[in-house]
Amino acid sequence: MLRARGSGRRPVMLAIAGDSAAGKTTLTRGLVQCLGADRMTAVCVDDYHRYDRGERAGRPFTALHPDCNHIDIMEQHLQLLSLGEPILKPVYDHATGELVRPELVEPRDFVIVEGLLPLHTRLARACFDITVYLDPPEPLRHGWKVQRDCQKRGYTPEQVMAELERREPESAAYIRPQRRWADIVVRFAPVAARHDPPDTPLSAELLLRPTIDHPELGPVIDEAAPGGGETAMHLRLHRDTDGRPVDALHVHGYVSPEESQVVKKAIWERLGPRAGAGAGDLDHEALGRFGEGDVSDPLAITQLLLLYHLLDADHRQAA
Repeated sequence: MLRARGSGRRPVMLAIAGDSAAGKTTLTRGLVQCLGADRMTAVCVDDYHRYDRGERAGRPFTALHPDCNHIDIMEQHLQLLSLGEPILKPVYDHATGELVRPELVEPRDFVIVEGLLPLHTRLARACFDITVYLDPPEPLRHGWKVQRDCQKRGYTPEQVMAELERREPESAAYIRPQRRWADIVVRFAPVAARHDPPDTPLSAELLLRPTIDHPELGPVIDEAAPGGGETAMHLRLHRDTDGRPVDALHVHGYVSPEESQVVKKAIWERLGPRAGAGAGDLDHEALGRFGEGDVSDPLAITQLLLLYHLLDADHRQAA
């Protein structure tokens, strides 16, 4: 990738792709709060909708279709951000469904781009150092979408379910294929073989594809369970959707907070050298938060691993 004009550095670019209500904003929010707004810029590419909600009602496609979005402008803006240049980004108000006044976005040390279609084209994908796809089970995602859209966007449950059904063909055609381009595929879900209480935090499975260098997690797991007992996470060899072997990191939501804390501390200690002089400014309390004050250790550990990749890419650029 090219370097920013007039400087020796360019931002580290992270993409978080996934379907509506997959958890993209929750994952992004914790990273932004941890690193600080002075170092992190967050961009939602759903702002590049071509039509407002009223205009879309008379169209033969939904907001998931590329033709319903200014993909070419999104590509241009991602290239500019990757070069360290500011953009005048469109803004879509999800509460009202209206396109409102654009805003100036200036890239800082790190740029997180989240949304429905950030990995849809080759040109967009070329702008990123790290790519993530959120892949929750569909029934779980549907429940999240009903809850969010009813509470925050004024829909009824029946309207949300009807829209999900209408979107399904385009979801299959344009959103889910982006999974193949992700360096890390993240799935938050209950553990299928267990019968945990309903309030048990969701576990996480992270497919760590060899398209980027992942941290050495063996020592972290050994440190968390020196006697070989149960720990907050374990690593297994897994077959990807194309049949190729890939490392699958399982982060358990059912273990105690004390066991999860051992893993978080071990990862956190490995972040220090990469954060450099700014290590003390990282707000680890911001990680793992979702909903109205709820906390998830698997979410926090997932965010810590993404934070590792962000800081590692920045560290390597500086070197």
